Amino acid sequence: MKILCACLFFVCAFAVFAHEHAVPELPKIEWSFDGFRGVFKRDQLQRGFQVYKEVCAACHGVKRVAYRNLASLGFSEAEIKSLAAVREVLDGPDAEGKMFNRPALSKDLIGSPFSNDNAARAANNGALPPDLSLIVKARTDGANYVHALLTGYEKPPEGVSVGDGQYYNRYFPGHQLAMAEPLREGAVSYSDGTVASVSQMAKDVVTFLAWTAEPEMEERKQLGVKVILYLLLMTGLFYATMRRIWSRVK
Repeated sequence: MKILCACLFFVCAFAVFAHEHAVPELPKIEWSFDGFRGVFKRDQLQRGFQVYKEVCAACHGVKRVAYRNLASLGFSEAEIKSLAAVREVLDGPDAEGKMFNRPALSKDLIGSPFSNDNAARAANNGALPPDLSLIVKARTDGANYVHALLTGYEKPPEGVSVGDGQYYNRYFPGHQLAMAEPLREGAVSYSDGTVASVSQMAKDVVTFLAWTAEPEMEERKQLGVKVILYLLLMTGLFYATMRRIWSRVK
């Protein structure tokens, strides 16, 4: 009997703990890139890259994206060269066998702000900031999840304590994470006059990260439309041919 009561106690305690730490349903955002005919909006991609560059790039890299790929966002060749030249990359060896630093070129990857994972952990209280290249694909309902995470910071509920170096986020599993709230009202100044609210910046940077995760998305969807139209045409031709052939059979 005592064992049964103890089991019931632990089951009830676990149920209460799970309820208190449950992640609420993610808000659903209407993304321009969703659906069969979804596309990326170039102005939003450029704003998203600005948010990444001015806010996120201090901790997170996009190791799978080269500067020259930013042409797909609508940046000119001169703008891309200017963006790349701000960063230095390790190159070499030179004629004397030594490595050296040089300004980044269009062909170089945007990379990480840290030279290695240990340096990243040392700069972030032991936490390793993930690379964002594929983050939207790496999470379930990735676009909505990242947007919710960026906008889900709040004060802990009464009775909930947050560990040192941790921050409360209602959409993060366990509700505590090492990343401080990255977005603040007016954190960036958009050149097109768009108001830089937290929600707007979150939508813009998520759109940019959706592009880094699948830069070929628009071409893939366009090819899909052409393939479907081709198959419909061929189906019609085959059907008409079949009717013509069998019409002679009595």
